[in-house]
Formats: sequence, C-alpha cells, structure tokens
Amino acid sequence: MLIKLQNTCADYNAKLVAVSKTKPNAKIMDLYDQGQRAFGENRVQELVDKHRSLPDDIKWHMIGHLQKNKVKYIAPFVNLIHSVDSLSLLQTINKEAKKNDRIIQVLLQVKIATEDTKFGSDKEELNELIMESTRLDHTSVIGVMGMATFTDDVAQVRKEFKSLKYTYNDMKNRHFSEDDSFKEISMGMSGDYKIGLDEGSTMIRIGSLLFGAR
Repeated sequence: MLIKLQNTCADYNAKLVAVSKTKPNAKIMDLYDQGQRAFGENRVQELVDKHRSLPDDIKWHMIGHLQKNKVKYIAPFVNLIHSVDSLSLLQTINKEAKKNDRIIQVLLQVKIATEDTKFGSDKEELNELIMESTRLDHTSVIGVMGMATFTDDVAQVRKEFKSLKYTYNDMKNRHFSEDDSFKEISMGMSGDYKIGLDEGSTMIRIGSLLFGAR
C-alpha cells in the first residue's frame, strides 16, 4: 500500500505523511526501510519518545491539537506543526524556536468541518494569525491544514475541501504572493485522501491504510 500511495502522491505532486500514532517502532521501521521519511504524531510524549529512539533523518510532523505548555518538548526537532489554531500558540512556538536557534515551519489550521469537536480558526482569527506571523522571526507559515467532517457524504467533504483551497488561494494572493515557501495544503486522510488530492491537497495524512485499523 505504501508504494501505491507514494505513486499516487507523485502523480499529484503531493507529499505523504504516515500517521504513526499508537504504532510501535517496529512498524514505523517497516515503512522507513521502504523509503518513507515523513511521520505524523498527535501526542507530544509519544512523538518525543519516538524521536529519541528512531533514525535521525525521519521528518516528524505534529498533526494533533498542541497545548502551549508542550511546545518546548518538540521545538528542538519537529519538522512541521500542522495544527496552529491560535495566536498564543503561534507566539509560543516562535519563543521556543528562538531558544533552540531554529525556524519552525507551521500550518494554520482552518475549521472547515461542521463538527464541534474539530479544531481550527475562523476567518477573523486567521487574519490575526497572519498579521502576527509577519512579526515573528522564528516561525514560518508555509500553508494551511483542515479536517473535513467525518461523514459518508462525499459532496459535503468535497465542499469543505474546496473551501480550504479557496482560503489558501485568498491567503496566498493577499499575504504570501511573494513567498515561495507558502505552498502547502494539508488535507485528506485514509477515508478521504482521494477527494483531498482532487481538490488541491499537497499533503495527505494517512494512518489506517498504512498501519491497519487501530
């Protein structure tokens, strides 16, 4: 399945993030040995533990909701944080990145789903985040992330992904037109990645299709 997903991503010029949360190191190494390097975790302690025990060239993505008091633990090594959804979190990431003499790449999480359980910023909050990001020297906003509603209604999922692509385009035109690093749209998981790719995703987050059901 890994090779199939890698080939599909190549066809769309997209990246594959293997969501390895709750999975043992041995299963991660199985994919690593097949060439996979980007892995996503949603719990800070698990991410830290795996970083310490697995190869140094793995690119670790923080894809889950991130608490401000946990940022310091991943700031020394995290490759990309997908889930920036508040001004205070962005400022904290910048502060911890500075302590580690790093520039940490982040995605702004946009609320596109109808479910209350999904995190993300609305339009007003996004504008605040963008304005603040221009004043921060140790974070780099490289795109957006969104999670669609968990539903079998393909039309609804497609509509929500379209709205994220629209938001990305608007942000690119208004604020990042001369910033080549602002180019990522992280949308699409095991159940809806094909729709995400069709609607412009540049990064899909795949867990169960690669590792099996939890």
